[in-house]
Amino acid sequence: MTGKNIVLTLIVGTAFALAVWQHQPAEWTPMPIAGLCLLIVGFVFWSMARFQLGASFAVTAQARNLVTHGLYSKIRNPIYVFGSCVIVGFFLILEKPLGLLIFLLLIPLQLWRARKEAAVLEEKFGEKYRQYRASTWF
Repeated sequence: MTGKNIVLTLIVGTAFALAVWQHQPAEWTPMPIAGLCLLIVGFVFWSMARFQLGASFAVTAQARNLVTHGLYSKIRNPIYVFGSCVIVGFFLILEKPLGLLIFLLLIPLQLWRARKEAAVLEEKFGEKYRQYRASTWF
């Protein structure tokens, strides 16, 4: 665990907490309640994934280590999955379901990034990565 991971997690968490506080709904109906639950669960698991990835985290596709423990033992890209939960949760808190259209535009980008990362990992780790990929989801 690096100090950068902790700082980034604190910054992201604080930013979302402030945004939710500033834009909280006048009434907590089922939509924003579901959004808050999704945002909190997504953020907790996103944070866990970041910590489990450790020094292997990079903005660009790099093959430093093949991380296969924790959340990565079941999901190849938990940062994308749970980051998506945070985004969807935030739009639901705002009660702006049309904002989910922005999220729909992010899906192809996330899929492209995941494929690019997979190619880099497969090139470096070969059969070990192919076995890992076969035993995990996304």
